[in-house]
Amino acid sequence: MKQLRELAHVRSGDKGDICNIGLLALNAENYEIIQREVTPERVKAFFGDMVKGPVKIYELPNIHALEIVLHNALDGGATRTLRFDQTGKAMGTALLRMEVAVE
Repeated sequence: MKQLRELAHVRSGDKGDICNIGLLALNAENYEIIQREVTPERVKAFFGDMVKGPVKIYELPNIHALEIVLHNALDGGATRTLRFDQTGKAMGTALLRMEVAVE
């Protein structure tokens, strides 16, 4: 097992109550791992009650990346929430702690 931080870089942001996370593999081999291991179900389970809506993942194989979109993930968005980090900036960093199986 490895944490995603050992396999990829991340960039995240938000728009309203939607968080988007770009997960960019360090190389083609790591992309195969994250493509297999990072699923909507696992991401939703990882964030638990923080993500109330669906999680969608879009593959970007030409740049070895996944675009992860988390709906209803920011407790109403920056102007409504009482969360400490009211935007999606920290969610990408948090995702890098997710453990994945590496052969």
